Amino acid sequence: MDVQTKAGRGAFITLEGGEGAGKTTQARHIAERLKEIGRAAIITREPGGSPAAEILRDVLLSGKFKNLGGEAEAIIFSAARIDHIDRTIAPALAAGTWVISDRFADSTRAYQGTLGGVAPRFLDRLEKVTLNGLKPDLTIILDLPAEIGLARAAARRAPGFVPDRFESEDLATHEALRQAYLAIAAAEPERCVVIDATQDENEVAKAIWNVIGARLLDGNGQSHDFSRAANAF
Repeated sequence: MDVQTKAGRGAFITLEGGEGAGKTTQARHIAERLKEIGRAAIITREPGGSPAAEILRDVLLSGKFKNLGGEAEAIIFSAARIDHIDRTIAPALAAGTWVISDRFADSTRAYQGTLGGVAPRFLDRLEKVTLNGLKPDLTIILDLPAEIGLARAAARRAPGFVPDRFESEDLATHEALRQAYLAIAAAEPERCVVIDATQDENEVAKAIWNVIGARLLDGNGQSHDFSRAANAF
């Protein structure tokens, strides 16, 4: 992975949060608003977002790697993330396109770190190799109580749907994930913003757009200089 610093890159926004928080829906709202003001934007996701990473997604979400332990699972997620960065995120940012990702590296810290018991030092080293300096310009953490999120997720499922490796965890586990995300936000307030996801979908979208306007756009809709924030591309 060879990531070089370039001026005029696009902005990198990530959406994090528990099940049913509305990450996919809000990613779509962001992309639509950006296109309205003339910004090229793509939506991607993790695990997945590139051909090889999508293959790994299917295996990861099946739970087949769960018995290997948290460290092995974190490494496999990171392998998918490297391909995602190389094939999708890096080229888009370099071309000046904004990238909105439904989950990114914070999910590994929450799931494999907090829940899987993987040591922060191990994750720090793994992240250094995987990201090679890339950091989101803005991370939106959609926060809501786990019981509300799980109820929302269940309501949108089609008949016969089988929950994946992470969706099938119990309520206490999902609430622990919520607290993990809030801890990440508290540790990195310059990058992360917590949005109350119990609000109506349109209210959440409005709150997110206000943050994007304040942090990533000036009053005239012009982009800030993102080469500083990423320390990559």
